Amino acid sequence: MEKIPMTPAGFAALEAELKNRQQVERPRIINAISEARAHGDLSENAEYHSAKEQQSLNEGRIAELEDKLSRAEVIDITKLSGTKVKFGATVTLLDEDTEEEKSYQIVGDMEADVKLGRISISSPIARALIGKDVGDTVEVISPGGARSYEIIKVRFA
Repeated sequence: MEKIPMTPAGFAALEAELKNRQQVERPRIINAISEARAHGDLSENAEYHSAKEQQSLNEGRIAELEDKLSRAEVIDITKLSGTKVKFGATVTLLDEDTEEEKSYQIVGDMEADVKLGRISISSPIARALIGKDVGDTVEVISPGGARSYEIIKVRFA
């Protein structure tokens, strides 16, 4: 069984979603199903079919979350240090074409959000950065084409 790396914050977010789906969504959907059943003929009852579909989607997501949480390898990034890029690092890069600085934190697949500056460990840019040091130049081949970045700073916070 393959472990899934994630930060403590990512783990907590998944736990919170699981708790919400089990303790809030599940009872709400069960009530909606029983209410729709009370309306009679189920074969043509759109409310019933909608509630059953919601139940299926919710239960599927619960199973997915339970699987991810059971395989989670929580990495406490506050205990990491150094100048080499590894999981959890926040890396400041200089785009060698545009001279623009960008910062990304390398996180697990489930907690990635580019808008918040968190990229997945399995993304092309993170794979290119892992193991590199401050001052190194990396070339990233992505769907948008090849880009060169210089690693300016690596921090763990």
